[in-house]
Amino acid sequence: MMDIEQARINMIKQQIRPWEVLDNDVLKVIEQTPREQFVPERYRKLAFSDLEIPLPQGQFMMSPKLEARMLQALQIKPGDRILEIGTGSGYVTACLAKLGSHVDTIEWFKDLSSQAQENVKLVGISNARFALGDAFQERLTGQYDIIAVTASMPVYQDTFEPFLAIGGRMFVVTGKAPVMQAQLFTKVDAEALSRSALLETNLPPLMGLEEPQAFQL
Repeated sequence: MMDIEQARINMIKQQIRPWEVLDNDVLKVIEQTPREQFVPERYRKLAFSDLEIPLPQGQFMMSPKLEARMLQALQIKPGDRILEIGTGSGYVTACLAKLGSHVDTIEWFKDLSSQAQENVKLVGISNARFALGDAFQERLTGQYDIIAVTASMPVYQDTFEPFLAIGGRMFVVTGKAPVMQAQLFTKVDAEALSRSALLETNLPPLMGLEEPQAFQL
């Protein structure tokens, strides 16, 4: 029988800290959020492994170290309003909700969204609102301090920029497998965003995102 708490500590010590995640708030949230409850039962023994865990519909949970790097890069404050693109298992949703004031999360697949809602409810999160549909067609309103895009864009699209508040941060992974670039966008003022490269990684592409056609003669 796996000692769950020891496995969680090992995950933080051996995977997350070596990836330069040293933010105490992020480490505390990861330590206190039961990742194993968000993992499909057949993969539960892998809950703390350094890999992407399969979800239904061909989707995946990000590796723990990438989830942690994203949370740290976003520098979430207690009052922040957050938009998550791609709910997945709901694990990142729960972490975001603990770090900020409210999360709106959008998922393409109904079964994933339903299961994520159950998962989040089981760990006592009540400040997350779930939406179902295509994030690129969703009629978003208002401004968010944080936008977390949990799947990749082959080519960056600025669809979500209008919903980022001044001073807000957005995490996006762009490019094609096997090497993609995780980036942080910061809304400097009403007209400008700054962009900083964080690390190389690899994530499945967002659903509903049409890849631009290559030019042909």
